[in-house]
Amino acid sequence: MRRAFATVIALTLLIPSGHAEETPMETTHPYVGLWVTEDGRIRHELLSNGRYVEARGTRERAYEGRYEVTGNHIEYWDDTGFTADGDFIDGVLHHAGMILYRR
Repeated sequence: MRRAFATVIALTLLIPSGHAEETPMETTHPYVGLWVTEDGRIRHELLSNGRYVEARGTRERAYEGRYEVTGNHIEYWDDTGFTADGDFIDGVLHHAGMILYRR
């Protein structure tokens, strides 16, 4: 019993809570995948592990971080500390004044 308790405590200290990568989204989740502006300049790839990669123009990895979706709302936490959010409305992602379409 004492050993099991110590293991639980050790895991709790090693694994930060609230991180999307702990509980990957199902790959069938409707928002996982590539979202692109009409001109193709901005591309958000929402990965099934709760991470995202944003490409801008020729910069393929301009931003990277984690995201969480609650209902139709998405929250982004960039690895540099920047935060942003958006909403999925009628199959379109509205994010920071941009409109991205599922590809």
